[in-house]
Amino acid sequence: MAVKNTAQVIIGGKIITLGGYESEEYFQQVASYMNKKIGELETVPGYGRQPMETKHMLLSLNITDDYFKAKKQVETYELDLQQKDQEMYDLKHEVISLRMQKGEQEAQDEKNLLEGKVKELEKELDEMLK
Repeated sequence: MAVKNTAQVIIGGKIITLGGYESEEYFQQVASYMNKKIGELETVPGYGRQPMETKHMLLSLNITDDYFKAKKQVETYELDLQQKDQEMYDLKHEVISLRMQKGEQEAQDEKNLLEGKVKELEKELDEMLK
């Protein structure tokens, strides 16, 4: 069973204790991401004059926007992967078909060669019997 971890991180200048089954490094990454987003918002003119509730809402909206963009990118990558898998399957199928055709052609060539030898031998036999 996984062990629950806790870690103290600094988000927006405040020490916060995070807990969960992730590593302390993960908690630090989350805090770093939050601080980066807060820093981006603080560069927006007028942001500092907004009430704390509005700041939290803007932060939430920005993180949600990042989430949906990342989700869309994952969906795009998954679709590309499916298409490439289908292309690879089609190419493998084509290779197998070509190998089978080549095998059939080789078999037909060998059959024609053997039929030619049979005709030569029949001709020789007819000449011997005459």
